[in-house]
Amino acid sequence: MMENICNVAENVKRVKEEIAQACIKYGRNPEDVVLMGVSKTQPVEKIEMAYNAGITLFGENRVQELVQKADFFTSHNVSCHIIGQLQTNKVKYLPELTDTIQSVDSLKLAKEIEKQYTKFGKTANILLEINIGMEESKGGIPYDQAMDLAYEISRLNNIKIKGLMCVPPISEDKQVRKYFAQMRKLFVDISDKKIDNIDMSILSMGMSGDYPWAIAEGSTLVRVGRGIFGERDYTKKK
Repeated sequence: MMENICNVAENVKRVKEEIAQACIKYGRNPEDVVLMGVSKTQPVEKIEMAYNAGITLFGENRVQELVQKADFFTSHNVSCHIIGQLQTNKVKYLPELTDTIQSVDSLKLAKEIEKQYTKFGKTANILLEINIGMEESKGGIPYDQAMDLAYEISRLNNIKIKGLMCVPPISEDKQVRKYFAQMRKLFVDISDKKIDNIDMSILSMGMSGDYPWAIAEGSTLVRVGRGIFGERDYTKKK
């Protein structure tokens, strides 16, 4: 266990240093890039190690896992976003668990989020997930449909678009940077429209293998799982 504690703490320190180095290299302020610990499949014990090492924002892919870990996040006063594909029938569990959903890719889902958060008198912060590589295996809306969806969702109450998120295809450095640049352009284009109920402040892109390139193209939030916690063990079921 002590070895694991050291590894998580050392990994957090290393990732933060690499983020700072990337920011300096590309003319960014390190304070403008938030590090999220992607805690899917990770036990609470390892999440606490990351928290003790300075991680104050986590991301879960599955609602069931967020429910199981909610006591930890609440008791430690840290936020946890939903970052994985979300079924409408799971939304009802979320108003008491999180204020931010990063993976909204349809008006139907947005309407259900609005409905459930309204019951609690809360506003849901959402990111539009963009399928930037047009991969059939991934969720997200096509790039060229994002603006229209943003307008449609902006008309809803108790829901606020805070930015964009993507999971690009696994690519060579130059190719993945191209995807991130496209995301940045869309982010700026939507921001420039000055649409009511849209506050484009979060550009969530970059993971363990590519976050320096995401930072180069303007990411404000990088989602790191393996780089902090190590390889995931999917054989362990909760």
